[in-house]
Amino acid sequence: MRVLNYLELADRLDRSGIGTAVDHQRAALSETDIEVETTPWQEGHPAWALGGNIAFNDPVFRAFDIAHCNMIGPGSVAVAQHAAQADIPLVLHAHVTREDFRDSFRGSNLVAPALGRYLRWFYSQADLVLCPSEYTKDILESYPVDAPIRPMTNGVDIDALAGYEDMREDYRGRYDLDGMVVFAVGNVFERKGLTTFCELAQATEHDFAWFGPYDAGPQASKTVSQWVNDPPENVTFTGWVEDIRGAFGAGDVYLFPTKAENQGIAVLEAMACGKAVVLSDIPVFREYYEDGHDCLICSDKTEFREALERLAENPDLRDRLGENAKETAREHSLDRVGRRLIETYEKLV
Repeated sequence: MRVLNYLELADRLDRSGIGTAVDHQRAALSETDIEVETTPWQEGHPAWALGGNIAFNDPVFRAFDIAHCNMIGPGSVAVAQHAAQADIPLVLHAHVTREDFRDSFRGSNLVAPALGRYLRWFYSQADLVLCPSEYTKDILESYPVDAPIRPMTNGVDIDALAGYEDMREDYRGRYDLDGMVVFAVGNVFERKGLTTFCELAQATEHDFAWFGPYDAGPQASKTVSQWVNDPPENVTFTGWVEDIRGAFGAGDVYLFPTKAENQGIAVLEAMACGKAVVLSDIPVFREYYEDGHDCLICSDKTEFREALERLAENPDLRDRLGENAKETAREHSLDRVGRRLIETYEKLV
């Protein structure tokens, strides 16, 4: 079976959770008999494919048995239309929702309602919509999306994180981190709890570090610009790091006070590294994790601060949560992702 696994704008999304999720899909499928195409275009680029079609009547699209698209732009729309015309089963992966688009870039809250209407139309073209969680499925059904929807974890690449412990001293020294380091990983957005992260830092004496890229240009939100340009004394914004294992080596407590999330791959990565994880009380985390067993779940800043102090005072609690978190991460391994994808494709053909 030949499957198109397409990520539109891949070069711009390689530092994003969507890019990581697609890497996981492809890594999972590489261990199977599925033949994977990563571009739909006969010449590798839509402009070249269209030029060849005009000049020589060459086909625009490559041959594939299943189309699996991971983004929502014009290239993915073209693939969806081609799939409908050629009677090829279409899988659309819902990494983007109206809810998790809010509080990202400047003006995102104004665009979010129109985005919701577009997503309802776009996802409804699918023979099957995959999404990262039951929470996301409920969101899509509320639009409503007129297509079958199946939740499936984005997974975690446990093997790719091997060696994180060896990078601890280097990364702590590089960013002048000491003691129990509270950290986050990923793009810096207000939706991900930026203000809460910084205000908790102001209320404690621990070192805080956010490992991940941020925009300080005109497209950045005012909140992001404010915090990254004038952070609290004990907060470090590292920007892009060349090896994310260094972040998980340097940090001790993973803090993620996000407002909305479809799953949160970095949470699973932190868990796979045996870190104590402190999360916001949102439906997707209640779906996947157990408060007091593999994480601590908090509903407001007071609870977040109390959780951090408990972990600072009780290293045994950090260790217990971390060990249980490792077990949870194994439930999201890439071999399980591969099996679910194969089941999905076989049912469609």
